[in-house]
Amino acid sequence: MAAAASDIKYTVLDFTSLDGWAQDDHAAALTTFRNTCQDMDDPDWTSLCALAGDVPDARAFFELFFRPVLIEDGQPALFTGYFEPELDGALRRSARYRYPVYAMPPEARTIRPWLTRRQILEGPFMQGRGLEIAWVDDPVELFFLQIQGSGRIRLPNGQMIRVGYSGFNGHEYRSIGAELVRRGTYAAHQVSAQVIRNYVQRNPVVGKELLYHNPSYVFFREVSEVPAERGPLGAMNRSITTLRSIAVDPKFVPLGAPVWIEKDGADPLRRLMIAQDTGSAIKGAQRADVFYGTGDDAGRAAGRLRDPGKMMVLMPIQRAYALLPEGAI
Repeated sequence: MAAAASDIKYTVLDFTSLDGWAQDDHAAALTTFRNTCQDMDDPDWTSLCALAGDVPDARAFFELFFRPVLIEDGQPALFTGYFEPELDGALRRSARYRYPVYAMPPEARTIRPWLTRRQILEGPFMQGRGLEIAWVDDPVELFFLQIQGSGRIRLPNGQMIRVGYSGFNGHEYRSIGAELVRRGTYAAHQVSAQVIRNYVQRNPVVGKELLYHNPSYVFFREVSEVPAERGPLGAMNRSITTLRSIAVDPKFVPLGAPVWIEKDGADPLRRLMIAQDTGSAIKGAQRADVFYGTGDDAGRAAGRLRDPGKMMVLMPIQRAYALLPEGAI
């Protein structure tokens, strides 16, 4: 349940209170910030974007024009990871490649919610409409492609096509991992993306029904015009950057804003990230999904991540202090 506006707490901090701030690569963060700041409409942000174009000292730029704001909504912080998967597929259906990657039907944008995952995959509603972008060989990998929101599909001739998020069916996302914990199949600390993959592949009948537990269904569009060396497109329709871009809840964090994260856990991370993406499972003021890159190694690293910590949004100075209650300054 979303917090009421009165339940949200804002605390303006000093940069000296950010653990590891002085050791970060601020120039790398500034480059990522520039990639999307021109798409921010608010005058407070557009003026800073103009200044960001020619900055000799990236750290000084952030410290001069921003203030870190800790935004709390009563929910504990949670950091997870995501990546751009690579799947094997083809442009035509065959005995091997028989699981469709669908484009979004027009009616799915206007009827909310539309059909469930089960209805889409088992019913006649998608048949004969030419909505298949490609066909892949693994329904579990396709399911995770939908969770990630973008990916690359390797065709039999070695060519790659890229797909990006187009929309979803309007049904609320339900966690498969949480369902396995609820059933007593695994303890919470045992669940990861790889554990779910293995379980579904070992138990195809039960596994198929498990995937239907999540009624949310994601549709794609082909984005092969994005250069291979660039990251996938995020929510701002710009390429995102490995270990510099995060997905956030835009109800709390403006898209394009710098965000300082202090992720704890087995592999602590202190880094200035840029909020350039969203996700149906990313809800809350202290919730972020860290982009780990493309391919299997990135997927393994992202899949292990489920850590506590905290995050602070770097807001334009005047905007930061405007968030405080009257008389708090």
